[in-house]
Amino acid sequence: MAGIGFELRKYLNDDSFTGTLKAYGFAGLISAGPWVLSIVGVMLIGIVALTQPVIGEGGGAGVKQFTTSVTWVMGASLVLTGLLQLVFTRFVADRLYELQDDIINANLFGAMALTTLVSGGAGLVLGFTLFTQSFAYEFLMLANFVTLSNIWIVVIFVAGLKRFKLILYAFGVGYGSTIILSILLLPFGLIGLLAGLLMGHAILLLMMVGVVLPEYPVIFKVRFDFLQRQLIFPSLIAIGFFYNLGIWVDKLLFWLNPGTSEAMIGPLRTSLIYDLPIFLAYLSIIPGMAVFLLRIETDFAEAYEGFFDAVRGNATLQEIEMLGNHMVSAVREGLFQIVRVQGATILVLYLLGPTIINWLGISEQYVHLYYIDLVGVGAQVLMLAVLNVLFYLDKLRDALILTATLLVSNAVLTWITLQLGPQYYGYGFGLSMTVTAFIGIILLSREMDNIEFKTFMRSRPSLEAAS
Repeated sequence: MAGIGFELRKYLNDDSFTGTLKAYGFAGLISAGPWVLSIVGVMLIGIVALTQPVIGEGGGAGVKQFTTSVTWVMGASLVLTGLLQLVFTRFVADRLYELQDDIINANLFGAMALTTLVSGGAGLVLGFTLFTQSFAYEFLMLANFVTLSNIWIVVIFVAGLKRFKLILYAFGVGYGSTIILSILLLPFGLIGLLAGLLMGHAILLLMMVGVVLPEYPVIFKVRFDFLQRQLIFPSLIAIGFFYNLGIWVDKLLFWLNPGTSEAMIGPLRTSLIYDLPIFLAYLSIIPGMAVFLLRIETDFAEAYEGFFDAVRGNATLQEIEMLGNHMVSAVREGLFQIVRVQGATILVLYLLGPTIINWLGISEQYVHLYYIDLVGVGAQVLMLAVLNVLFYLDKLRDALILTATLLVSNAVLTWITLQLGPQYYGYGFGLSMTVTAFIGIILLSREMDNIEFKTFMRSRPSLEAAS
């Protein structure tokens, strides 16, 4: 996202309150856009639907079935595409570095074709084996699953573009259409809501593809160069899968536990006590993600590029050391800024917790779980920033350790809290994110110590070969 970050930093250069507000506002919406807007969109659809006098067959149960269905589709699509996202991101980055941008769009079509084939096939198998609902419901679930999976692939490109206003416009129109169409089709009940969601997501996907295609030479071919064995990094496949599954595994355990969930439709279950507090807590990531974009993805990215340009060039040792120190300082300042901003956000939302819960008409029993989730989500933002720096430094082994820690700790600690009882719910997620962020900082600190020496040692074989 550094390209967007550099554009947004122009607002900061205005040195005015308005410019700062625009920079952080746009950064928060773009960096957290797909995830946050999807949560807000589904919540708004559910809230509006429940306020309508006629909501079609199924009544309020139909709305709950809708939100449950969408949540499962969203989680499953993210976990599935996690197998491809980082691999494809690395492929695109390498091709752009090699100035082979003429094959980017063709491989985008290939990635979308592969995603459609795999997600469609997996959806059909699950539909035939686990679901016994109507054809309309199963078809719409499959179509939404395939469409969302493709959206997560195209978002890879959108994040690297500088036309952030056009990106925000696409998100706004896409999710705005989703909400409007779902409400218009509300009289048709669950089927209408899912149809509206599908049409809105289809509009969003088409708009994002329309934004991406003109950025590279438009060649209407389908290529699968990204599947060549020598271009695939198996560790990236594991990292993407571990990260996404690690984010969702606590929800999955609560859904599959009969004591904390209820059957909603077909094999899909929902946890009334767990789902709403944690999804509300996820809305708090916007300020932290804004700092992440402007400080880590921009300031650090600039310092990183300057340092490695000096290493590859004819810079003196003193200049390299100075640039190395600047890069380390950029990392530290970025992480400190995230802690400060996200900490302040948590404090404000902590104080407003009872008010928010009462305003939504939810039992006060949710407040305690909401507080724990706020801390866990804040730690997740910090962990994501650390993971991003590890990717820049090409420390895939450390990134693999970090995401594996996330998955295992979240699964084990959540399971333990389920055994301990309701008063411990949420602590598994919160503690897992905190421990993972702490381990990530240790791994990153170890790498940043004496970064100049380590960089030269890694670069020595290539330098000797070049001579």
